[in-house]
Amino acid sequence: MSTTVVNAGTKGKTWGGGNQPLNASYGKMMMWFFIVSDALTFSGFLAAYGFSRFKFIDSWPIADEVFTHVPFLHGQELPMIYVAFMTFVLIMSSVTMVLAVDAGHHLNKAKVTIYMFLTIIGGLIFVGSQAWEWATFIQGDYGAVQTKGGNILQFVDTDGNRVALRDFVTVEHKDRTAHERKNGIWFLDEGTLPTYSINEVVKGLESHDNILVRTQIINEEGEKTVLSRAASLEQIKNNGIAVVEGANLHVNEYGSPLFADFFFFITGFHGFHVFSGVVINIIIFFNVILGTYERRKNYEMVEKVGLYWHFVDLVWVFVFTFFYLV
Repeated sequence: MSTTVVNAGTKGKTWGGGNQPLNASYGKMMMWFFIVSDALTFSGFLAAYGFSRFKFIDSWPIADEVFTHVPFLHGQELPMIYVAFMTFVLIMSSVTMVLAVDAGHHLNKAKVTIYMFLTIIGGLIFVGSQAWEWATFIQGDYGAVQTKGGNILQFVDTDGNRVALRDFVTVEHKDRTAHERKNGIWFLDEGTLPTYSINEVVKGLESHDNILVRTQIINEEGEKTVLSRAASLEQIKNNGIAVVEGANLHVNEYGSPLFADFFFFITGFHGFHVFSGVVINIIIFFNVILGTYERRKNYEMVEKVGLYWHFVDLVWVFVFTFFYLV
């Protein structure tokens, strides 16, 4: 019986079973395995989102009308501006991570410390921005009415501009009872009563001739369908069953509740990855300050966490494209 000898240490040869496949250490290979498996998970989520959007393409919320807020600039419509800022910050944090890894290759502790610190700051800004965006999305801005079929009716003026409920609703000063199973409206259990009732919306609509109802159905021009004055009153009186303010896992004032479900799940899952990356970066950052890798003469841990950070950055590019651009 003959024995075949494979030289695993020769650079440039096919891996033959040594302890450094493809000239990568065990730790880096395991990081790559994790990244590939996590990429498949995100791919499944985004594929499900794409399928759902294609199925409900005629009633899917328009991103330019949903993500219009910027901190400290209340009342101004600035579509996608803050989301673009978040994306820029995350991409720049990936650049500083590249510089930190390069400085580690040159055993430059001072530069690694600076660039790791900047990466952490970028990650914290992104996570904080995403939390603010969630809060704004949940709170809502204009309010809407849900119909018996689950559709969302919004309100616009005669020029097509969105109108908030607070701008035209006639408030009745009396106590309202929450919808519960015990009072017969079992399909409309409410955790918190909305600010306005359907009757108040109807009275406010009747007293403002310049207010029209806009449905969630998108027409051939790519805009949501605006009803006539008579049709608007008929829809609210005959089909309106609940006032919707903001978005959650049950209702969504911007349109299909499925959009909100995917938004919370996918951006939340990505946000958890970014937060985890920030925590890991902080640990590595303090190890750099303490000179742990300087004594080892090896900054490979910085490179491994850098691989993870670049992956998180790349995933956000796809999330940003699917949710905000397409």
